[in-house]
Amino acid sequence: MTNRREFLMQTGAIGMAAISRPALSQPGAAETTSTDWAAMEREMDALYTVDRRIVNFDAAYYGAMTHPVEAAYREKIAWVNRYNSTFLRDMVPGASRDIELGKSRDAVAKLIGAKPDEIALAGGGTEALYALIANYRPIKPGDAVIYADVDYDEMQYAMDYLGESRGAKVVRFSIPEPHTRANILAAYEKVLKDTPRAKLLLVTHVSNRNGLIPPVAKIVAMAKARGVDVILDSAQAVGLMPFDVTAIGADFIGFSLHKWIGAPLGVGGIYIRKERQADIGRWLGNRIYAEDDIRARIPSGTVDFAARLTIPAAIDVLDQIGIERKYGFLKHLRNRWADGVRDVPGLSLMLPDEPGNYGAISAFRLPGMKTIEQAKQAQARFVQKHGVLVVAKAGLAAGPGLRVTPALFNTAAELDQLIAAIHAEKAMFA
Repeated sequence: MTNRREFLMQTGAIGMAAISRPALSQPGAAETTSTDWAAMEREMDALYTVDRRIVNFDAAYYGAMTHPVEAAYREKIAWVNRYNSTFLRDMVPGASRDIELGKSRDAVAKLIGAKPDEIALAGGGTEALYALIANYRPIKPGDAVIYADVDYDEMQYAMDYLGESRGAKVVRFSIPEPHTRANILAAYEKVLKDTPRAKLLLVTHVSNRNGLIPPVAKIVAMAKARGVDVILDSAQAVGLMPFDVTAIGADFIGFSLHKWIGAPLGVGGIYIRKERQADIGRWLGNRIYAEDDIRARIPSGTVDFAARLTIPAAIDVLDQIGIERKYGFLKHLRNRWADGVRDVPGLSLMLPDEPGNYGAISAFRLPGMKTIEQAKQAQARFVQKHGVLVVAKAGLAAGPGLRVTPALFNTAAELDQLIAAIHAEKAMFA
């Protein structure tokens, strides 16, 4: 395949030159001046071509590809199409399918601090987490599995499936608002204490409902101390923030690569610590790969190989931007809109301003908004009247909210448009 130097010469000039590293390029940096943020806004704008007729604050759904990544994907599509089944059957000299896909696994492993044989590629975060949950072997009838209201709907369904198919007792609990660190830890400690036969706990790294980032490492350690395994849903975390599997401590992690990494749609992965891989069963008895190969835990059908081959290009762009710098910029965007609506009487910002409690994603409730039907009505009003997309989200015990997720391509002017829309609709349900 085209080597990295040749590939960047062919496609990278479109956007790579726009990426520079002012001010917030050092690991651990947290703030820059407003001038630095404005400069980064211009840099990020140069990397994307998106339709701005509706201001899109839904980056938690899908992260658009940058110009270099889109160009890489087109090049990979052309390459796979040119060689088609000769590539898939390992008949192209010097381009073994598994070796080429192995480069993507290597890039992901390096990104999250894992070993390549602890990574398998999947068709997105949902598929990855279904594979981990549904095929978790140690469950016996009467063992308990636990999840919270902040967890993703489909992963809740997968935990329910362990009750239906394996005789597990399913325990659901709610984290009380406000979602302070103290309240979060107390809720997990209580449910673990009250569930002596707990075997498996689902933990969401970044909630897709309101953006909550719980103290994950502490929760994992708390569960392990009681002999409870954790499956970590990091669909919204990998690529958003610094990520190290050793520091996190979870043995089983599922994640997306088409959200915050910005790879093509339909790519994700699983991490299973090498010593624990036997505890996740093969996907429906998959024998394409050996029992001790992590890839046996994921469906092995014909997939979008071009998308998977593009993963290293997406991670390369992320590396050039800098994960700390990216995370700081996204938190700056979140703070801009949140600070702009704090003076709205009766409006609820759904996350306390504690360090580490949120990243790019957050949410709000309009005064008097109590039902998901009202939230959906507000979502439609914001799009139709103000040209702004925020997303109605149900599922939290305390009630629905409107989720706001800025992307790297969003501008200060677009955030101001959101602020104006919230002020204009503050009496919608009052």
